[in-house]
Amino acid sequence: MTTNETSAKTVSEGGTEVFIPLNKLKKSPRNARKTPHSEAIIEAYAASIAAKGILQNLVVEPELDAEGSETGFYLVTIGEGRRLAQMLRVKRKQIKKTEPVRCIVDTKNDPHEISLDENVTREGMHPADQFEAFRRMSEEHGWGAEEIAARFGVTPQVVRQRLRLGAVSPRLIQVYRDGDLSLEQLMAFAITEDHARQEQVFDNLTFNRDPYLIRRELTRTHVAAADRRAIFIGPDAYIGAGGMIVRDLFTEDRGGFYDDAALLDQLVIAKLQSVADTIKEAEGWKWADVHVDYPHAHGLRRVYPQPVALSEQDEVAYAGALDAFNRLTEEWRSAEELPDDVDQLFGKLEAEIERIDALRHAYDPDVIARSGVFVVLSHDGTARIERGFVRAEDEQPATEVAEACNGYTVNADGEIIEDGISPELGRDNDDDAEDAGKPLSDLLVRDLTAHRTLGLRLALGEQSDVALIAVTHTLAAQVFYPAAEAHCLEIRPTSTCLADHAVGIEDTAAGKALADRHAGWAADMPREVSDLWGFIASLDQASVMALFAHCASLTVNAVKQPWERRLRAHETADKLATAVALDMTAHWTPTVSTYLGRITKAHILAAVCEAVGGEAADRLVTLKKQSMAEAAEQLLVGTGWLPALLCGREPTARSTSSERVIEASERPANGLTPPDETDLTPADGDSATAQDEPLHIAAE
Repeated sequence: MTTNETSAKTVSEGGTEVFIPLNKLKKSPRNARKTPHSEAIIEAYAASIAAKGILQNLVVEPELDAEGSETGFYLVTIGEGRRLAQMLRVKRKQIKKTEPVRCIVDTKNDPHEISLDENVTREGMHPADQFEAFRRMSEEHGWGAEEIAARFGVTPQVVRQRLRLGAVSPRLIQVYRDGDLSLEQLMAFAITEDHARQEQVFDNLTFNRDPYLIRRELTRTHVAAADRRAIFIGPDAYIGAGGMIVRDLFTEDRGGFYDDAALLDQLVIAKLQSVADTIKEAEGWKWADVHVDYPHAHGLRRVYPQPVALSEQDEVAYAGALDAFNRLTEEWRSAEELPDDVDQLFGKLEAEIERIDALRHAYDPDVIARSGVFVVLSHDGTARIERGFVRAEDEQPATEVAEACNGYTVNADGEIIEDGISPELGRDNDDDAEDAGKPLSDLLVRDLTAHRTLGLRLALGEQSDVALIAVTHTLAAQVFYPAAEAHCLEIRPTSTCLADHAVGIEDTAAGKALADRHAGWAADMPREVSDLWGFIASLDQASVMALFAHCASLTVNAVKQPWERRLRAHETADKLATAVALDMTAHWTPTVSTYLGRITKAHILAAVCEAVGGEAADRLVTLKKQSMAEAAEQLLVGTGWLPALLCGREPTARSTSSERVIEASERPANGLTPPDETDLTPADGDSATAQDEPLHIAAE
C-alpha cells in the first residue's frame, strides 16, 4: 500500500487535507453544475495550473459500492473544472495520470448543497479591477501579451484588450466603476492612450454617448487606413517615416488610423513627385505637376494623342496575335473552364494586342516639348497621370493670317496693314491718299456685319443639315479647343465638375467610360482649330450626330444643391432620363461606402423592407449601425433597388410595410428619447464591441 493510499484511507475517516492520485478521482453525480465546462475554461484552468499549480483544494467524497463499502475512488464535489484541466494535461503528456492532487475529503456536508454553494455564494471581480491588474502585471514583471496569455489560458488578443482598457484614464475608469460609463463606451475611449484627450472628449459629451461618436471624436484628426492617402503610402512606409498607427482592439478598424495627417500628406506629395519625375524624364514632357486632388480649374488647353501609322513590325505582330487569339477562342468556345496554360496564353495575347493598340495614337514630339502632365492621387489610392496640358506661355505664337477685308490686309491681332505699312507709321496729307487708306468707321462695320448676321440667321434656319454642323462645330470648338474662340454661334457649353460633388466619381466604371469616349473623339480632332469645320463637314451624318450628342452630354447638370431653386430644371432632367431610358442599376449599386453607411438606421431598414421585405428588415433591427449597413449591402445585391433620387423622384414618407421595423429600430429599450442620428458619416467603429473571449474568467 502506497503512502498516498494510506493517507486517503485515513482522511476518509476525518476531514484533513490529503493528496489523491489523479486517476482515483471521478466526476460526482451530485455536482450541482450539469452544464459542462467550456473548452475555453478548461484551457484557462490548465494554463493557470501549469504556471502556478492548483491554488484551491478539490473537495471530494469517497465512492461507495452497492454494499456501502469504499471502492478506493473519490467523487469530486468541488473542483471538477480543475480535475478536467489536469486530465487535459495528462492527455498532452505534461503530467502523469497518477499525479497527486491536493484534496479535502468531506463526508459531513451534503455534496449537492456545497457544490451549489460554491457556484452561487460569491461575487466576481469587477472588470475594471481585472483590467488594472493585468496592466500592473505587465508593468511589474515586464511580461508581454503572449506570456500573460499563456499563464491564464486566454488568447494574446484578449490580454491586449485588457491591457488597453487598463491604460484608460484613471478618472474614466472610476466613472466606469461608478456605473456612469458602459463597457462599450470604455472600449471606445481605449482607442487612444492620451488621457488628456480622453477626458476632453468625455467632458464634451452630451446625452448621446454612442461608442461610435466617442471613437469619431478621438480620431477626428487622424486618417483612416481606408483613406486613399494611407492606401497609396502603405503602413510600412508610414511607420518607417516615424508615424504611428492607432489600432482599435475592440472593433473592426480596417487597418487602424494614421495619427499624423501632416506627415502622411508629405509622404503622398513626395511619392507623387517621384512618379512625376519618372514620367517627365521617360516621356520628355516639359513639366510635371503633382496634386493630391485633380486641379479642375487649371484653365489650360489640353491636347490629345493623334493617330499614327504602326511600323511594319508592329503590324505583323498585331496580325499574328489577333489571329492566334481568334483561333484559340474558336477552339475553346464550348469549354466551361479553361486549363491554366490556356488561360495564361489568352492573357498574354490580350496584353500584346492592347500594347500594340496603344501605339496607334501618340503625342507629337513638339507637343510633348511644350506640354506637361498632372500627377494626382486617384480615389482608389493609385497615382493617376493626365497628359497633354499646355500653359499659356507655351502656346505657339499666332502667325499673321492675311484675309481680305474691304481691300485691306489685317494681321491676327486685328491691325490693318496697307501695302505692308502699319497704320501707326502715318500717311501723307494728300486727300486722295488719305481717302484711299482710310478704313471704314466702326459704326459702319457694325451696321454691315449686323445685316450679315441677320442673313446668316435666316439662311441657317432654313438648312437643318448645315445648322447641325454649325452647332456641333461650336460645341466641339469649345470642348476640345477651349482657348481658341473659333466659334461664331453664341452657344456656351458649361460642364459642371462632378468630382466636386461626389468623391471618386471619375474612377467609377461610368466615369471611365465617359473619359474614354471623350479621349477617343479628342484623338480624332484635327490639330488646328481652323481645320475643325472641314473635319466635321466631312463626317457622315451618323458621326456628326454622335459628336453632337457627346458634346451636348457634357453640359448635362442634374446635381441638386441645397441653396439652388431649380425645380423646373430638375423636372426636365427627369424627362431627359425617361427619354434616354436611363437605367442607374448599370452604373450604381448600394454599398456601405456609397449609401448605406451614410444614412440613418431607419433609412437602412426602409431600403431593405422595400427591396426584400419586412421579414428581412426585422432580422436587422437589433444590429448596430455598421453591422446593419453591411448586412443590408448583402441583402440588396441583385435586387436592383435604388434610392428615390436615382429613380427620378423625391424621397417619400415611410411606407406602411416598413413602418413597424423602423419604429422598432427607433424605440430604445429603456424608453428614453432616442439619440439624434442625423450624422451621415459611416459608422466605421460601430460594428462589434464583443471581444473574442469573455472579459472575466468564469468560475466553476
